[in-house]
Formats: sequence, C-alpha cells, structure tokens
Amino acid sequence: MLAISSTEEDDMTGDPPTQKPLAFIIEDEQELATLFARALQMAEFDTEIIQNGSAALERLATTIPTLVLLDLHLPYVSGFDILHHIRADDRLAKTRVMLATADPQMAETLQEKSDLVLIKPIGFYQLRDLAARLRPCDTTD
Repeated sequence: MLAISSTEEDDMTGDPPTQKPLAFIIEDEQELATLFARALQMAEFDTEIIQNGSAALERLATTIPTLVLLDLHLPYVSGFDILHHIRADDRLAKTRVMLATADPQMAETLQEKSDLVLIKPIGFYQLRDLAARLRPCDTTD
C-alpha cells in the first residue's frame, strides 16, 4: 500500500492546516494509481493508494474515506465485492464511489450502485473536475 498525500506542504500563513477530505484510490496498476492520486490532489483531496482488494477491505474496516476511486478488476477481492461491501456498511453510507473500468457492459450494470462510472482510459483533467464535484461542502464557519 502506498500513501501519497498533499498534506505535507508547508502552510505559510501560520494558521493550522485545514483538513482535506480523504480519497482512497483502489487500483492495482501503479502508474494509473499515481496519476489518479495526482488528479484527486488537484481536486483538494488527501489521497491513499491501495493496490489490492483485501488491503482495501482492511482499510475500509478502520477508516471512512469521503471518496473511493475503485477499479473493478483487482487482485484477491474484486472491485464489485468492495462496492457491495461499501454499500452494505452503514459507517460508509456517505462515502462517494467512482468506478473505473475498461468494461462498458460492467459499467452499465453497476451504474446505479455508484456515484459515477468512468470508462478507461480516463483523462487527468476529467477526473480532477469530476472529483471536485464530489467534494463535500465546506462546513467550517
């Protein structure tokens, strides 16, 4: 599991850093996962890359992300099973799910169970813009 986070930047204002929403990128292809992480960071998410299904279920048992970018074809546990787990867990009821797949038929089948379905290849700026739309509203005063 590789975590790429944008929270390590220095805050020049002296104010405490603001908490960014957390996004899990559950994708086994390292280059794609890194590209997805960068796009989500540009959309103001902290990101964590998880490269297989069993590790994803372990993290979901202890952490509630705001957004999950989920590949359907993963080692050990499928993205379909992870999506089912997210939707069945009351703790994850507010977690938004973006599916990433190269299989248009599978995408159509799962469209109602996800917040967005993206057909690979996915454009960097397209992903950034769509992820920004799924950010929670700022609730600070």
